[in-house]
Amino acid sequence: MNADQQARDVKAGRLDPDAYSDLFSDLHPPLDGHEAHVEADRCYFCYDAPCMEACPTSIDIPMFIREISTGNPLGAAKTIFEQNIFGGMCARVCPTETLCEEVCVRETAEGKPVKIGLLQRFATDAAMAAEKQFFTRAPSTGKRVAVVGAGPAGLACAHRLAVKGHDVDVYEAHPKAGGLNEYGIASYKTPDGFAQAEVDYITAIGGITMHYEKALGAEISLSQLSADYDAVFLGMGLAGVNALSIDGADADGSLDAVSWIGDLRQASDVSTVPVGRRVVVIGGGMTAVDAAVQAKALGADEVTICYRGPKERMKASEYEQEIAKVRGVSIRYGMNPKSMIVEGGAIAGITFDRGGETVTIACDEVMKAIGQAFVPDSLNGSGETIALDGGRVAVDEEGRTSMAKVWAGGDCVNAGDDLTVTAVSQGRDAAESIHSALSA
Repeated sequence: MNADQQARDVKAGRLDPDAYSDLFSDLHPPLDGHEAHVEADRCYFCYDAPCMEACPTSIDIPMFIREISTGNPLGAAKTIFEQNIFGGMCARVCPTETLCEEVCVRETAEGKPVKIGLLQRFATDAAMAAEKQFFTRAPSTGKRVAVVGAGPAGLACAHRLAVKGHDVDVYEAHPKAGGLNEYGIASYKTPDGFAQAEVDYITAIGGITMHYEKALGAEISLSQLSADYDAVFLGMGLAGVNALSIDGADADGSLDAVSWIGDLRQASDVSTVPVGRRVVVIGGGMTAVDAAVQAKALGADEVTICYRGPKERMKASEYEQEIAKVRGVSIRYGMNPKSMIVEGGAIAGITFDRGGETVTIACDEVMKAIGQAFVPDSLNGSGETIALDGGRVAVDEEGRTSMAKVWAGGDCVNAGDDLTVTAVSQGRDAAESIHSALSA
Protein backbone atom coordinates (compact mmCIF):
# COMPACT_ATOMS: atom_id res chain seq x y z
CA MET A 1 0.00 0.00 0.00
CA ASN A 2 1.44 3.40 -0.94
CA ALA A 3 1.32 6.47 1.30
CA ASP A 4 -1.58 8.05 -0.54
CA GLN A 5 -3.70 4.92 -0.20
CA GLN A 6 -2.91 4.71 3.51
CA ALA A 7 -3.82 8.39 4.03
CA ARG A 8 -7.14 7.78 2.34
CA ASP A 9 -7.73 4.56 4.28
CA VAL A 10 -7.59 2.49 1.13
CA LYS A 11 -6.54 -1.10 1.61
CA ALA A 12 -7.09 -4.67 0.48
CA GLY A 13 -8.36 -7.60 2.51
CA ARG A 14 -11.04 -5.75 4.45
CA LEU A 15 -13.18 -8.89 4.77
CA ASP A 16 -12.73 -12.45 5.96
CA PRO A 17 -11.30 -14.57 3.12
CA ASP A 18 -14.44 -16.70 2.80
CA ALA A 19 -16.65 -13.64 2.32
CA TYR A 20 -15.25 -12.77 -1.08
CA SER A 21 -16.32 -15.97 -2.81
CA ASP A 22 -19.85 -15.43 -1.57
CA LEU A 23 -20.06 -11.72 -2.47
CA PHE A 24 -18.58 -12.27 -5.93
CA SER A 25 -20.53 -15.44 -6.69
CA ASP A 26 -23.01 -15.75 -9.56
CA LEU A 27 -25.65 -13.04 -9.37
CA HIS A 28 -28.27 -15.37 -10.89
CA PRO A 29 -27.65 -19.04 -10.11
CA PRO A 30 -28.56 -21.09 -13.19
CA LEU A 31 -31.76 -23.09 -13.47
CA ASP A 32 -31.49 -26.85 -13.14
CA GLY A 33 -33.31 -29.12 -15.58
CA HIS A 34 -36.50 -29.35 -13.56
CA GLU A 35 -36.66 -25.61 -12.92
CA ALA A 36 -36.10 -24.89 -16.61
CA HIS A 37 -38.95 -27.20 -17.65
CA VAL A 38 -41.32 -25.66 -15.11
CA GLU A 39 -40.43 -22.16 -16.25
CA ALA A 40 -40.68 -23.04 -19.94
CA ASP A 41 -44.19 -24.38 -19.36
CA ARG A 42 -45.26 -20.89 -18.27
CA CYS A 43 -44.72 -19.55 -21.81
CA TYR A 44 -47.83 -19.01 -23.96
CA PHE A 45 -45.75 -19.42 -27.18
CA CYS A 46 -47.40 -16.32 -28.62
CA TYR A 47 -47.78 -16.28 -32.39
CA ASP A 48 -47.05 -12.55 -32.58
CA ALA A 49 -44.54 -12.76 -29.75
CA PRO A 50 -43.85 -9.29 -28.31
CA CYS A 51 -40.73 -10.67 -26.61
CA MET A 52 -39.19 -11.48 -29.98
CA GLU A 53 -40.00 -7.99 -31.27
CA ALA A 54 -38.26 -6.50 -28.22
CA CYS A 55 -35.06 -8.50 -28.74
CA PRO A 56 -32.45 -6.49 -30.69
CA THR A 57 -31.15 -9.71 -32.24
CA SER A 58 -34.67 -11.05 -33.02
CA ILE A 59 -34.15 -14.43 -31.37
CA ASP A 60 -37.18 -16.68 -31.87
CA ILE A 61 -37.92 -16.77 -28.16
CA PRO A 62 -41.13 -18.82 -28.27
CA MET A 63 -39.35 -21.41 -30.40
CA PHE A 64 -36.36 -21.88 -28.12
CA ILE A 65 -38.56 -22.01 -25.02
CA ARG A 66 -40.75 -24.64 -26.67
CA GLU A 67 -37.62 -26.66 -27.46
CA ILE A 68 -36.61 -26.51 -23.80
CA SER A 69 -40.09 -27.61 -22.76
CA THR A 70 -39.83 -30.66 -25.03
CA GLY A 71 -36.46 -31.69 -23.58
CA ASN A 72 -34.29 -30.33 -26.39
CA PRO A 73 -31.95 -27.72 -24.86
CA LEU A 74 -29.37 -28.16 -27.64
CA GLY A 75 -32.03 -27.41 -30.22
CA ALA A 76 -32.92 -24.33 -28.18
CA ALA A 77 -29.27 -23.26 -28.17
CA LYS A 78 -29.11 -23.61 -31.94
CA THR A 79 -32.17 -21.37 -32.31
CA ILE A 80 -30.50 -18.77 -30.07
CA PHE A 81 -27.06 -18.90 -31.65
CA GLU A 82 -28.44 -18.57 -35.16
CA GLN A 83 -29.38 -15.01 -34.26
CA ASN A 84 -27.00 -14.22 -31.41
CA ILE A 85 -23.69 -16.03 -31.13
CA PHE A 86 -23.18 -14.22 -27.80
CA GLY A 87 -26.39 -15.74 -26.44
CA GLY A 88 -24.62 -16.99 -23.33
CA MET A 89 -23.28 -13.60 -22.29
CA CYS A 90 -26.46 -11.78 -23.22
CA ALA A 91 -28.40 -14.21 -21.02
CA ARG A 92 -26.26 -12.98 -18.13
CA VAL A 93 -25.94 -9.23 -18.74
CA CYS A 94 -28.78 -8.22 -21.05
CA PRO A 95 -31.35 -5.97 -19.32
CA THR A 96 -34.13 -8.45 -20.05
CA GLU A 97 -36.32 -6.66 -17.52
CA THR A 98 -36.56 -3.70 -19.94
CA LEU A 99 -36.54 -5.72 -23.18
CA CYS A 100 -38.08 -9.16 -23.77
CA GLU A 101 -39.37 -9.76 -20.25
CA GLU A 102 -40.91 -6.30 -19.94
CA VAL A 103 -43.29 -7.03 -22.83
CA CYS A 104 -43.96 -10.67 -21.91
CA VAL A 105 -47.69 -11.39 -21.79
CA ARG A 106 -47.21 -12.95 -18.36
CA GLU A 107 -45.70 -9.66 -17.16
CA THR A 108 -48.67 -7.73 -18.51
CA ALA A 109 -51.23 -10.10 -16.99
CA GLU A 110 -49.53 -11.12 -13.72
CA GLY A 111 -46.55 -8.89 -13.15
CA LYS A 112 -44.36 -11.99 -13.34
CA PRO A 113 -42.77 -12.56 -16.76
CA VAL A 114 -41.34 -15.81 -18.03
CA LYS A 115 -37.68 -15.90 -17.01
CA ILE A 116 -36.44 -15.63 -20.58
CA GLY A 117 -32.88 -14.69 -19.66
CA LEU A 118 -32.41 -17.65 -17.35
CA LEU A 119 -33.96 -20.03 -19.90
CA GLN A 120 -31.59 -18.69 -22.55
CA ARG A 121 -28.69 -19.30 -20.22
CA PHE A 122 -29.90 -22.84 -19.51
CA ALA A 123 -29.83 -23.67 -23.22
CA THR A 124 -26.59 -21.95 -24.17
CA ASP A 125 -24.74 -23.32 -21.14
CA ALA A 126 -25.82 -26.82 -22.15
CA ALA A 127 -24.39 -26.35 -25.64
CA MET A 128 -21.12 -24.88 -24.41
CA ALA A 129 -20.69 -27.59 -21.77
CA ALA A 130 -21.17 -30.22 -24.47
CA GLU A 131 -18.83 -28.29 -26.82
CA LYS A 132 -21.62 -28.58 -29.37
CA GLN A 133 -20.98 -26.51 -32.49
CA PHE A 134 -23.93 -25.74 -34.77
CA PHE A 135 -22.02 -24.02 -37.57
CA THR A 136 -19.55 -25.28 -40.17
CA ARG A 137 -17.46 -23.12 -42.45
CA ALA A 138 -18.43 -22.81 -46.07
CA PRO A 139 -15.74 -23.52 -48.68
CA SER A 140 -13.07 -20.81 -48.69
CA THR A 141 -13.97 -17.73 -50.72
CA GLY A 142 -10.37 -16.55 -50.85
CA LYS A 143 -11.50 -13.21 -49.40
CA ARG A 144 -9.81 -11.65 -46.37
CA VAL A 145 -11.48 -9.34 -43.87
CA ALA A 146 -9.89 -7.35 -41.07
CA VAL A 147 -11.91 -6.81 -37.88
CA VAL A 148 -10.72 -4.15 -35.46
CA GLY A 149 -11.81 -4.92 -31.91
CA ALA A 150 -12.53 -8.29 -30.32
CA GLY A 151 -15.61 -7.23 -28.42
CA PRO A 152 -19.19 -8.40 -29.07
CA ALA A 153 -19.58 -6.44 -32.32
CA GLY A 154 -16.21 -7.50 -33.72
CA LEU A 155 -16.45 -11.18 -32.81
CA ALA A 156 -20.09 -11.44 -33.92
CA CYS A 157 -19.00 -10.03 -37.28
CA ALA A 158 -15.94 -12.29 -37.44
CA HIS A 159 -17.97 -15.41 -36.64
CA ARG A 160 -20.61 -14.76 -39.27
CA LEU A 161 -17.93 -14.01 -41.90
CA ALA A 162 -16.03 -17.18 -40.98
CA VAL A 163 -19.22 -19.22 -41.41
CA LYS A 164 -19.54 -17.73 -44.90
CA GLY A 165 -16.04 -18.98 -45.80
CA HIS A 166 -14.07 -15.75 -45.49
CA ASP A 167 -10.75 -15.59 -43.65
CA VAL A 168 -10.81 -13.11 -40.77
CA ASP A 169 -8.00 -11.39 -38.90
CA VAL A 170 -9.12 -9.79 -35.64
CA TYR A 171 -6.95 -7.01 -34.22
CA GLU A 172 -7.42 -6.29 -30.51
CA ALA A 173 -5.72 -3.56 -28.46
CA HIS A 174 -5.88 -5.54 -25.21
CA PRO A 175 -4.03 -8.78 -24.36
CA LYS A 176 -7.38 -10.61 -24.21
CA ALA A 177 -10.49 -10.74 -26.37
CA GLY A 178 -13.99 -9.96 -25.18
CA GLY A 179 -14.09 -6.18 -25.01
CA LEU A 180 -16.31 -4.92 -22.20
CA ASN A 181 -17.46 -8.50 -21.57
CA GLU A 182 -13.94 -9.17 -20.32
CA TYR A 183 -12.92 -5.76 -19.00
CA GLY A 184 -16.05 -3.79 -18.16
CA ILE A 185 -18.76 -5.98 -16.59
CA ALA A 186 -19.07 -6.78 -12.90
CA SER A 187 -17.36 -10.01 -11.86
CA TYR A 188 -20.47 -11.27 -10.08
CA LYS A 189 -22.37 -11.23 -13.38
CA THR A 190 -19.89 -13.40 -15.28
CA PRO A 191 -17.82 -15.44 -12.81
CA ASP A 192 -15.58 -18.43 -13.47
CA GLY A 193 -13.93 -17.04 -16.60
CA PHE A 194 -17.09 -17.20 -18.67
CA ALA A 195 -16.11 -14.32 -20.98
CA GLN A 196 -13.01 -16.16 -22.20
CA ALA A 197 -14.83 -19.49 -22.42
CA GLU A 198 -17.36 -17.84 -24.70
CA VAL A 199 -14.61 -16.33 -26.88
CA ASP A 200 -13.07 -19.80 -27.24
CA TYR A 201 -16.47 -21.27 -28.16
CA ILE A 202 -17.11 -18.60 -30.80
CA THR A 203 -13.67 -18.78 -32.42
CA ALA A 204 -13.74 -22.58 -32.53
CA ILE A 205 -15.55 -22.24 -35.87
CA GLY A 206 -12.12 -21.74 -37.45
CA GLY A 207 -10.99 -19.19 -39.99
CA ILE A 208 -10.52 -16.51 -37.31
CA THR A 209 -6.97 -15.44 -36.41
CA MET A 210 -6.51 -13.26 -33.33
CA HIS A 211 -3.84 -10.55 -33.09
CA TYR A 212 -3.53 -9.06 -29.60
CA GLU A 213 -2.09 -5.73 -28.44
CA LYS A 214 -2.62 -4.21 -31.87
CA ALA A 215 -4.36 -0.85 -31.51
CA LEU A 216 -5.74 1.14 -34.40
CA GLY A 217 -3.73 4.30 -34.87
CA ALA A 218 -0.68 2.73 -33.21
CA GLU A 219 0.43 -0.77 -34.29
CA ILE A 220 -2.05 -0.88 -37.18
CA SER A 221 -3.56 1.78 -39.43
CA LEU A 222 -6.86 1.94 -41.24
CA SER A 223 -5.20 2.95 -44.50
CA GLN A 224 -2.97 -0.13 -44.42
CA LEU A 225 -5.81 -2.47 -43.48
CA SER A 226 -7.92 -1.09 -46.33
CA ALA A 227 -5.07 -1.75 -48.72
CA ASP A 228 -4.31 -5.27 -47.45
CA TYR A 229 -7.84 -6.64 -47.00
CA ASP A 230 -10.96 -6.98 -49.09
CA ALA A 231 -13.04 -5.37 -46.34
CA VAL A 232 -12.62 -3.88 -42.86
CA PHE A 233 -15.00 -3.86 -39.90
CA LEU A 234 -14.46 -1.35 -37.11
CA GLY A 235 -15.70 -2.52 -33.72
CA MET A 236 -13.16 -0.93 -31.40
CA GLY A 237 -15.62 0.53 -28.93
CA LEU A 238 -14.95 3.67 -26.91
CA ALA A 239 -11.40 4.41 -25.84
CA GLY A 240 -12.01 7.82 -24.28
CA VAL A 241 -13.47 8.72 -20.90
CA ASN A 242 -15.68 11.75 -20.35
CA ALA A 243 -14.00 14.33 -18.14
CA LEU A 244 -15.41 15.56 -14.84
CA SER A 245 -14.80 19.30 -15.06
CA ILE A 246 -14.67 20.29 -11.40
CA ASP A 247 -11.86 21.40 -9.10
CA GLY A 248 -9.83 18.50 -7.74
CA ALA A 249 -11.18 16.02 -10.27
CA ASP A 250 -7.74 14.47 -10.74
CA ALA A 251 -6.64 14.29 -7.10
CA ASP A 252 -5.42 11.02 -5.61
CA GLY A 253 -8.45 8.83 -5.02
CA SER A 254 -10.35 10.03 -8.08
CA LEU A 255 -10.69 7.00 -10.32
CA ASP A 256 -12.19 6.08 -13.69
CA ALA A 257 -14.84 3.46 -12.92
CA VAL A 258 -14.39 1.54 -16.18
CA SER A 259 -10.63 1.19 -15.65
CA TRP A 260 -11.18 0.20 -12.03
CA ILE A 261 -13.66 -2.50 -13.02
CA GLY A 262 -11.21 -3.73 -15.66
CA ASP A 263 -8.40 -4.01 -13.11
CA LEU A 264 -10.71 -5.84 -10.73
CA ARG A 265 -11.78 -8.23 -13.49
CA GLN A 266 -8.17 -9.10 -14.24
CA ALA A 267 -7.18 -9.67 -10.61
CA SER A 268 -6.47 -13.32 -9.88
CA ASP A 269 -7.62 -12.77 -6.27
CA VAL A 270 -10.20 -10.04 -5.65
CA SER A 271 -9.26 -9.91 -1.95
CA THR A 272 -5.97 -8.27 -3.00
CA VAL A 273 -7.74 -5.31 -4.64
CA PRO A 274 -7.68 -2.21 -2.41
CA VAL A 275 -10.81 -0.16 -1.83
CA GLY A 276 -11.62 2.93 0.20
CA ARG A 277 -13.65 2.95 3.39
CA ARG A 278 -16.11 5.52 2.05
CA VAL A 279 -16.67 5.50 -1.71
CA VAL A 280 -18.73 7.82 -3.90
CA VAL A 281 -19.64 6.75 -7.45
CA ILE A 282 -20.71 9.52 -9.82
CA GLY A 283 -23.03 8.40 -12.62
CA GLY A 284 -26.33 6.73 -13.32
CA GLY A 285 -25.66 3.87 -15.71
CA MET A 286 -24.81 0.19 -15.48
CA THR A 287 -21.12 0.99 -14.94
CA ALA A 288 -21.97 3.10 -11.90
CA VAL A 289 -23.98 0.25 -10.38
CA ASP A 290 -21.31 -2.35 -11.20
CA ALA A 291 -18.57 -0.23 -9.63
CA ALA A 292 -20.62 0.59 -6.54
CA VAL A 293 -21.76 -2.97 -5.83
CA GLN A 294 -18.25 -4.33 -6.25
CA ALA A 295 -16.72 -1.64 -4.04
CA LYS A 296 -19.19 -2.67 -1.35
CA ALA A 297 -18.35 -6.34 -1.97
CA LEU A 298 -14.67 -5.57 -1.42
CA GLY A 299 -15.47 -4.28 2.05
CA ALA A 300 -16.12 -0.54 1.75
CA ASP A 301 -18.15 0.67 4.73
CA GLU A 302 -20.18 3.22 2.80
CA VAL A 303 -20.84 3.38 -0.93
CA THR A 304 -23.03 6.07 -2.43
CA ILE A 305 -24.09 6.48 -6.05
CA CYS A 306 -24.73 10.13 -6.88
CA TYR A 307 -26.72 10.79 -10.02
CA ARG A 308 -27.31 14.31 -11.28
CA GLY A 309 -30.83 13.72 -12.60
CA PRO A 310 -34.08 12.31 -11.19
CA LYS A 311 -34.59 8.60 -10.57
CA GLU A 312 -36.73 8.10 -13.68
CA ARG A 313 -33.90 9.32 -15.94
CA MET A 314 -31.29 6.99 -14.52
CA LYS A 315 -29.92 4.79 -17.30
CA ALA A 316 -29.46 1.83 -14.99
CA SER A 317 -32.73 -0.08 -14.87
CA GLU A 318 -34.99 -0.18 -11.85
CA TYR A 319 -33.87 -3.77 -11.38
CA GLU A 320 -30.18 -2.81 -11.37
CA GLN A 321 -30.86 -0.02 -8.91
CA GLU A 322 -32.61 -2.49 -6.65
CA ILE A 323 -29.60 -4.83 -6.79
CA ALA A 324 -27.41 -1.95 -5.63
CA LYS A 325 -29.72 -1.10 -2.74
CA VAL A 326 -30.01 -4.74 -1.63
CA ARG A 327 -26.21 -4.97 -1.64
CA GLY A 328 -25.98 -2.00 0.72
CA VAL A 329 -25.37 0.85 -1.74
CA SER A 330 -27.13 4.19 -1.24
CA ILE A 331 -28.43 6.03 -4.31
CA ARG A 332 -28.97 9.78 -4.23
CA TYR A 333 -30.61 11.67 -7.07
CA GLY A 334 -30.38 15.28 -8.25
CA MET A 335 -26.72 15.45 -7.17
CA ASN A 336 -24.71 17.73 -9.47
CA PRO A 337 -20.92 17.60 -8.67
CA LYS A 338 -19.38 20.96 -7.71
CA SER A 339 -15.87 20.27 -6.40
CA MET A 340 -13.64 17.70 -4.73
CA ILE A 341 -12.42 18.34 -1.21
CA VAL A 342 -8.69 17.68 -1.34
CA GLU A 343 -6.45 17.40 1.72
CA GLY A 344 -2.74 16.70 1.35
CA GLY A 345 -3.23 16.02 -2.35
CA ALA A 346 -5.81 13.29 -1.69
CA ILE A 347 -9.59 13.08 -1.85
CA ALA A 348 -11.30 13.81 1.47
CA GLY A 349 -14.80 14.49 0.21
CA ILE A 350 -16.93 15.90 -2.57
CA THR A 351 -19.56 18.64 -2.70
CA PHE A 352 -22.70 18.63 -4.80
CA ASP A 353 -25.40 21.09 -5.70
CA ARG A 354 -28.79 19.55 -4.99
CA GLY A 355 -31.55 21.88 -6.09
CA GLY A 356 -29.66 24.95 -4.85
CA GLU A 357 -28.52 23.29 -1.65
CA THR A 358 -24.85 22.41 -1.16
CA VAL A 359 -24.38 18.80 -0.03
CA THR A 360 -21.03 17.48 1.16
CA ILE A 361 -20.14 13.79 1.37
CA ALA A 362 -16.94 12.71 3.12
CA CYS A 363 -15.10 9.99 1.19
CA ASP A 364 -11.65 8.66 0.40
CA GLU A 365 -12.42 7.44 -3.13
CA VAL A 366 -14.52 8.84 -5.96
CA MET A 367 -15.25 6.65 -8.97
CA LYS A 368 -16.30 8.49 -12.11
CA ALA A 369 -18.82 6.58 -14.22
CA ILE A 370 -19.98 9.45 -16.41
CA GLY A 371 -19.63 7.79 -19.77
CA GLN A 372 -17.07 7.01 -22.42
CA ALA A 373 -16.31 8.76 -25.69
CA PHE A 374 -15.12 7.74 -29.13
CA VAL A 375 -11.62 8.97 -30.00
CA PRO A 376 -11.58 9.73 -33.75
CA ASP A 377 -7.79 10.10 -33.65
CA SER A 378 -7.64 6.31 -33.73
CA LEU A 379 -8.78 6.45 -37.34
CA ASN A 380 -5.21 7.48 -37.97
CA GLY A 381 -5.60 10.25 -40.51
CA SER A 382 -8.85 8.96 -41.95
CA GLY A 383 -11.07 11.27 -39.90
CA GLU A 384 -11.78 13.47 -42.89
CA THR A 385 -12.73 10.44 -44.98
CA ILE A 386 -14.97 8.66 -42.50
CA ALA A 387 -17.94 10.79 -41.57
CA LEU A 388 -18.84 11.14 -37.90
CA ASP A 389 -22.27 11.50 -36.37
CA GLY A 390 -22.60 12.78 -32.83
CA GLY A 391 -18.91 12.20 -32.24
CA ARG A 392 -19.02 8.57 -33.37
CA VAL A 393 -18.70 6.81 -36.71
CA ALA A 394 -21.66 7.41 -39.00
CA VAL A 395 -23.09 4.27 -40.63
CA ASP A 396 -26.07 3.37 -42.79
CA GLU A 397 -28.62 0.69 -41.98
CA GLU A 398 -26.17 -2.06 -43.00
CA GLY A 399 -23.21 -0.69 -41.08
CA ARG A 400 -21.40 0.88 -44.05
CA THR A 401 -19.28 3.91 -43.27
CA SER A 402 -18.60 6.74 -45.71
CA MET A 403 -15.26 5.10 -46.56
CA ALA A 404 -15.20 2.42 -49.25
CA LYS A 405 -14.64 -1.14 -48.00
CA VAL A 406 -15.14 -0.12 -44.36
CA TRP A 407 -18.07 -1.08 -42.11
CA ALA A 408 -18.52 -0.36 -38.39
CA GLY A 409 -20.70 -1.38 -35.44
CA GLY A 410 -20.94 -1.50 -31.67
CA ASP A 411 -20.21 1.35 -29.30
CA CYS A 412 -18.03 3.24 -31.80
CA VAL A 413 -21.08 4.05 -33.97
CA ASN A 414 -23.88 6.44 -33.19
CA ALA A 415 -26.63 3.96 -33.97
CA GLY A 416 -27.35 2.04 -30.83
CA ASP A 417 -27.85 2.00 -27.09
CA ASP A 418 -24.46 0.74 -25.83
CA LEU A 419 -25.88 -2.71 -25.03
CA THR A 420 -24.03 -5.95 -25.68
CA VAL A 421 -27.02 -7.39 -27.54
CA THR A 422 -27.22 -4.36 -29.84
CA ALA A 423 -23.50 -4.56 -30.61
CA VAL A 424 -23.93 -8.22 -31.52
CA SER A 425 -26.79 -7.46 -33.89
CA GLN A 426 -24.78 -4.70 -35.58
CA GLY A 427 -21.73 -6.92 -36.03
CA ARG A 428 -23.84 -9.76 -37.39
CA ASP A 429 -25.74 -7.54 -39.82
CA ALA A 430 -22.56 -5.83 -41.03
CA ALA A 431 -21.09 -9.27 -41.75
CA GLU A 432 -24.07 -10.09 -43.96
CA SER A 433 -23.57 -6.79 -45.81
CA ILE A 434 -19.85 -7.44 -46.21
CA HIS A 435 -20.55 -10.94 -47.51
CA SER A 436 -22.99 -9.56 -50.07
CA ALA A 437 -20.45 -6.99 -51.22
CA LEU A 438 -17.66 -9.58 -51.51
CA SER A 439 -19.93 -11.99 -53.37
CA ALA A 440 -21.04 -9.45 -55.97
